Amino acid sequence: MNEAVFRDVNERIQDVASAFDLTKEPLDLICECGDASCVERISLTRDEYERVRAESHLFAVASGHVAPDVEEVVETRSGYDVVRKFKGAPAEIAQKTDPRSGS
Repeated sequence: MNEAVFRDVNERIQDVASAFDLTKEPLDLICECGDASCVERISLTRDEYERVRAESHLFAVASGHVAPDVEEVVETRSGYDVVRKFKGAPAEIAQKTDPRSGS
C-alpha cells in the first residue's frame, strides 16, 4: 500500500508540473518503494514517467529499493529501477490502487 500512496503523490507532482507547463524539466519524484520511511528522491523525464505509469503493475524505485518478495526489476535506469509487482495479491493491489485505471 505504501507504493500506492507514493504513486498517488507522484501523480500530483506530475499534475502540478503540467499545470505550470514544466514539460521539459525532469520530474523530481518520491521513490515508490514499499518502505514507508523512505525519503529518497528520483528524477524521471516526463516520457520515462509515462512509460512507468502505462502499466499499473510498474513502479519507479530508487536503485536498490526493490522488494524481491513481491516484485522484480524490469529495467535499470540512472538513479532508479522500474519494478513490476508479481502476480497475485501484489499485482491486484497495484491494479486496484492505480489512479489511472478508473477502478
